[in-house]
Amino acid sequence: MIRIAIVEDEASYAQQLGQYMEQYRKESGQQIELQYFQDGEDIAEDYKSVFDIILMDIQMRFMDGMTAAEKIRAVDKTVIIMFITNMAQYAIRGYQVDALDYILKPVSYYDFSQKLARAIRRLPEKEQNAVRISTGNGVIRIPTDDIYYIESKGHTLRFVTKHGEFTERGKMQERESELATFHFFRSNKGYLVNLDYVDGVQDGCCLIHGERLLIARARKNDFMSALAGIL
Repeated sequence: MIRIAIVEDEASYAQQLGQYMEQYRKESGQQIELQYFQDGEDIAEDYKSVFDIILMDIQMRFMDGMTAAEKIRAVDKTVIIMFITNMAQYAIRGYQVDALDYILKPVSYYDFSQKLARAIRRLPEKEQNAVRISTGNGVIRIPTDDIYYIESKGHTLRFVTKHGEFTERGKMQERESELATFHFFRSNKGYLVNLDYVDGVQDGCCLIHGERLLIARARKNDFMSALAGIL
């Protein structure tokens, strides 16, 4: 699933981009999830690194696209940003925030589809390996490489990640199965840890992200073998 944000304050253009996106999805077979924002301020404030591609208008009422892109780049170095504008000279400034490209208004489907395909080809492979977390505020997407560990408390799962902590209602067994091929190991009943972030083992605990997480005695040998396998 590719998550794309459209940041456009003109409803007619936002609708057109949505229609183009649907046409591209049907033609390419790509799984695409869209989210709309009406202003740069809406996406930049309290930004979470959950998008793969952002299509951003430059001229907007409250926060222009360039300022929003600068704020986003401060916390997300990998998201692909493409600007939408009716003035090419503004788009050139986009390279200051490592924008991939720009699309000139009025937008033709051919130009849109060619540049979107280029952006999708640039997506790093690791971004395709991600989990979807159903929080109280909606669904977010976190790359597996960005998860330190998951803690189970009753029927609640707490995800400790590079982007903060998130909780959802769920079963640890399902996440354990989902993440089995991504160097995650169940150290005990309550923790599923990303072995790539284990800094050491001490006094029956694994050291990860500055915390000590208990390793069950019955799992210690298997845990150490799994850890040795990635070193």
